[in-house]
Amino acid sequence: MAASLGKSTDLSNPPQHPPQPQPLDLSKKLRKTPKKVSPRKEPVEVAPIAGSSKAHDAAPWSWKSLTQSSPSRIPVLFTKDGSYFFSAAASSVKIYSVATGHVVSTLSSNETNASVAPRNGDAITCMILNPSNPFQLITGSVDGFIRIWDFLDAILLRIFDVGQPIFHLAAHEKFKDEVYVAVTKPSKKANHQDEDNGVVLRLLLKPTPSTAKARIQRSSDVSAVGKTRAPTGLALSPSGTWLVAIAGRKAYVAATSDLKAGFTKFVSPEKLTCLAFHPHEEYFATGDDKGVIRLWYCLNDRLPSKSTDTEKKAPTTTLHWHAHAVSSVAFTSNGAYLLSGGEEAVLVIWQLHTGKKEFVPRVGAPITTVAISNAKESDEEYVLGLADASYIFVRSATLKISRTIARIKLDPSVSNARPSSPPSVPLSVHSATSTLILPSSHASSLQIFAPSSSQLLSELEVSPSNRVSRREEKPLEPSRVDRAVISESGEWMVTIDSREDDEISQTEIYMKIWFWDRKTASWILNTRIDRPHGLRKVTSVAFRPGQHSKNDGQITTTGEDGVIKVWRIRSTKSKTGESEDYWTARSTLRFRSEIPVHSSWSFDGSIFAVAFGAYIVLYDPNNGVPIQTLTCPEMTRVSSVHFVGRSGRYLVSTSTHDLVLWDLLSQSVRWSYRTSSEISKTVCHPREDVFIVFETPPSNDSASPLTKVLTFTPSSALPSQTRTLPFSTLAVVPCPTTWTSTKNSSSFALVAITGAWNVVLLGDDIEIPADEGSDAKGIRGISLAPKRTLFQDIFGASAFNNDPSLQSQNVVADKPLSSWKGKEVEQIFDTPAYILPPIDTLFDTIMDNFLVIKRNSSEKGKDEVDGEDEDVDMDVEDTGNGGEIVVGNRERTVGPEEFSDMVELFKQHAIRSNPGAPANMVNGSTFTNGLHSKPNGIGAYPMTSKLSGTTPQRDKSKAAAPGISTPTTQLSPTTACTGQKRKKSMDH
Repeated sequence: MAASLGKSTDLSNPPQHPPQPQPLDLSKKLRKTPKKVSPRKEPVEVAPIAGSSKAHDAAPWSWKSLTQSSPSRIPVLFTKDGSYFFSAAASSVKIYSVATGHVVSTLSSNETNASVAPRNGDAITCMILNPSNPFQLITGSVDGFIRIWDFLDAILLRIFDVGQPIFHLAAHEKFKDEVYVAVTKPSKKANHQDEDNGVVLRLLLKPTPSTAKARIQRSSDVSAVGKTRAPTGLALSPSGTWLVAIAGRKAYVAATSDLKAGFTKFVSPEKLTCLAFHPHEEYFATGDDKGVIRLWYCLNDRLPSKSTDTEKKAPTTTLHWHAHAVSSVAFTSNGAYLLSGGEEAVLVIWQLHTGKKEFVPRVGAPITTVAISNAKESDEEYVLGLADASYIFVRSATLKISRTIARIKLDPSVSNARPSSPPSVPLSVHSATSTLILPSSHASSLQIFAPSSSQLLSELEVSPSNRVSRREEKPLEPSRVDRAVISESGEWMVTIDSREDDEISQTEIYMKIWFWDRKTASWILNTRIDRPHGLRKVTSVAFRPGQHSKNDGQITTTGEDGVIKVWRIRSTKSKTGESEDYWTARSTLRFRSEIPVHSSWSFDGSIFAVAFGAYIVLYDPNNGVPIQTLTCPEMTRVSSVHFVGRSGRYLVSTSTHDLVLWDLLSQSVRWSYRTSSEISKTVCHPREDVFIVFETPPSNDSASPLTKVLTFTPSSALPSQTRTLPFSTLAVVPCPTTWTSTKNSSSFALVAITGAWNVVLLGDDIEIPADEGSDAKGIRGISLAPKRTLFQDIFGASAFNNDPSLQSQNVVADKPLSSWKGKEVEQIFDTPAYILPPIDTLFDTIMDNFLVIKRNSSEKGKDEVDGEDEDVDMDVEDTGNGGEIVVGNRERTVGPEEFSDMVELFKQHAIRSNPGAPANMVNGSTFTNGLHSKPNGIGAYPMTSKLSGTTPQRDKSKAAAPGISTPTTQLSPTTACTGQKRKKSMDH
């Protein structure tokens, strides 16, 4: 064998402060050294065990989380005008802009009195808008506090102390300053935490006289409605007549007019998980843990006047598609459809009158919440909260995903839960785009995240697999991405994904090499290698660094099969003459019967080191020949080996409790260090001769910090700095200095994945700018008034409003009408409608004065030509040389829906239809819209149209001007319309 083994390789005592050499070719230097070395004359420097008097005092290390602690289980809540929505995140409420998807403000619940210690944390569990004041947000939290916010000015108005953890809130405009809360109490029975420990309370949001001026107040009126088990839902009916709570396998119903009577219990076959009330009718829907949805018709006057322990059965309708538990249900605003979601990652839209269903599949992760936006029916959107803390918007008209609001998708609570301590976690930095490569919410995918903009750019599905893989009660093991390593140039990435054998399939291990396409800004699969190390696991992957030609690019992999493999690029020409690159095995290396556990390259790529048990072997990458073998009696089993700094002179090796620093120029051990805790990670500085070590204390040592971070330099065996972190780390990599504002070039900036699967940024003296909207800021632009329509711009606000306060009394009713000029046209419609003449007599004059065409400067001298039969282009977006439309002397963008309404007005008043044509005739055919009956005996609901009245059909060529779409013909309530994908159903 070309390599020699020395048990004691320290030839001399090295200087205390050696000069820092430039990068050099270590392979040439090591070849000139003798194969056999003499025994060590002087002992190496050995540092004391960590924690002794010579060790530095530990101080907390600065860090910042790039992800929120966990996804919210509370549906998002929209403002009245639908411009913003609220999302609960741990102890804060984030306010998102619907238009941009960005966080504009954050309401933090840490506004309690410092003298009051939080009980069981302060995570927000429920939130509602104040029905008496829609500019106020009411939240409940685990610490037992009800907080009332003025979210326009980001002010915490009041805090009420309930005294027990709050999990659900309900309120109604019928009961001013009253809320209903579902709280829990500790169970008095041993090992029965979920039994008989729920209580529904009625609270008056007015403080007692003694706490009126205190920061934390108590309600002046608190009464108990009734006891339940651990509550999973609480809601009031649309009329405010009924209060419903669900817990366990029961639905608890109480009449708000007689709360002293308590709850009437109705039994469900399975455990109930979610609750939603119909927006107009007196019935509610629930989902259970077996995937069944029930519509309950038990709200009537036949309920007993007094509560009894007798459990009743209610008439219900069942809807079943979900294979697993239903996480959330919600009715659309018109009450015609019911939405449901769960672990299957599929949104189900149920048409209640027919029982038919439609699907929005593969939304990306299990659905935890479903909400409906506060927009008009044509623009209504369904907002899905996913288990990976992202939000999906689905348009109701097309049932297509319109947009996604997401940051980093990491959550261990998804269906395919990750192991608590995986052997390796994929984490890399793509220097070409300054992005992070992270594991995604599904184990078989990776995600690409940009820390500079805090945006999730894309998701890479490394191994296609089923997102829902639970068969009955046993989850199927998915293919997991274990490693992701990117080359120094950023052009190549290696991933290792594997799946253990089970009853169905055998062990699968794939090494996939991806190429970065700059044109499309995406990763493209270039080479797939099945079982690179047989059925054994891959223990390490490393790219050759430095500036090399394409033919010199190499990848080293080590496996539990005892083999080191070196891979290189080869090129081939296709039939079209284009050159195509792919990767293939170059050489296979072994060292005795040892198992390689880790490999590392020097900075210039002239040598690579492999750890074999108690040995470290240095190899020449050009021919694969071993150059030198290093061993040290302090280390019986090496777990990792790393080159320190850009010069590559020093090599650090670690074991469970030992560190050994080698000087490769003198081929000697410079110093060694023993820790009292287990060494979990070692990270070297990318530019300086500095490295850090992460220590994890014993799990039974609760007094010690969770993780200790030690910083070393080659000049001393004692750590130069000792810091602590309040979490464990699963993966750590250096990050570019461009992500931080540190001014010290020798400082560390790291990205880590914690044991709780959060992504954090670590650094020395870094100043990380706060995320946009992370502070409490006032928001403006919210208005409860509906948006102005084209008719209101033309005819005034009072033209289509019956509110007398909006009608001006300044216009004299008996004033004779004269020629109108300018703004006088607007004033005429401030007169009460019953005094004005018919619209047919005023139409032409009104339109001549309101629709004024602005000509371009080049056309000012031209004569204007009017023609009765000439069509006018009303397309505002493309005016060409004809100028722009000014409506009511004010410029405003007019949407297509308002044009449709204008066309309808022209058809009714400007164009005379055939009086002899039937009212419901459309192209010679009569269409009817039939009634659909509910399943299981549900009553029928008539269909009502959006526009009142009937519209006679006319020639389409004269119906609208170019660029204006003809509106859908009015359907009568008794005809059936075919060819429509979905039928909107309105209430009586």
